[in-house]
Amino acid sequence: MKKTTTLFLCLLGLCAYAQPSQLKESLTIKSTTLGKDVKYSIYLPAGYEQSNRGYPILYLLHGYSDDETGWTQFGEADRLADEAIGSGKAAPMIIAMPDGGVSWYINSADGKQKYEDFFINEFIPHIEKTYRVRAQKRYRAIAGLSMGGYGTLVMALKHPDLFAAAAPLSAGVLTDDELVASPDDNWNRVFALPYGKDLKGKDRLSEHYYRNSPLKMVATANVEDLKKVRYYIDCGDDDFLIKGNMALHAALIDQKIPHEFRVRDGGHTWTYWRTALPEVLSFVSDSFHQK
Repeated sequence: MKKTTTLFLCLLGLCAYAQPSQLKESLTIKSTTLGKDVKYSIYLPAGYEQSNRGYPILYLLHGYSDDETGWTQFGEADRLADEAIGSGKAAPMIIAMPDGGVSWYINSADGKQKYEDFFINEFIPHIEKTYRVRAQKRYRAIAGLSMGGYGTLVMALKHPDLFAAAAPLSAGVLTDDELVASPDDNWNRVFALPYGKDLKGKDRLSEHYYRNSPLKMVATANVEDLKKVRYYIDCGDDDFLIKGNMALHAALIDQKIPHEFRVRDGGHTWTYWRTALPEVLSFVSDSFHQK
């Protein structure tokens, strides 16, 4: 009886310690840059509340028309993170998922919406003061899908001193020819906010556009700066964005910038991105680990 009681108490203690991960959705940060409250969701790994340790962080960006809940409600990011961390494939980490609206995560051409400034100067500092984040480049990564893949590239290419790793999935990268040929209604629906309304033909290839074009940045930026970030690029072979992603791959090769490039069977779907996320978590964890 004594042995049974002791075993029960030990198991009870283990259960009390092994607390599950936490997902908190649609929290808010007041942004002076954007002049409004911005929502975000946060994933805290198992054991967060029971420890005093600091954690690495992944900033995970949603796609066009989604919000801060996209990656959890459709991408099942919390479940996939639990599984990857539990199996040892990924390091315990915090995952922060902001609402990017349809901003493309950049400052707009008219200067009215400065999302990049918000993200760099307000969102990252807020998250890393509010939660126990190891607030150093080597413990900070960024990833995202579609529009969020584009945002991932913009943030990493413009701010290589902030991120150890960047993992764009099905990134919203278009060649110049694709952008010029985009139907007018599609341009005004998707690209007007960041780049300007009613632009046609080569007028779309503005100075503002090129300042935020991953293809142009890779071709013209300081190569040694770009090499400060580890890149993992993944796009489905049936994805309508595959041409731009292949052009990005070629541009990185031309500049001799090390990167991982994956083309797998699939399209622009959550089914595809759910299979991609575990590999992203593993890839960024390699950046977090001590060598």
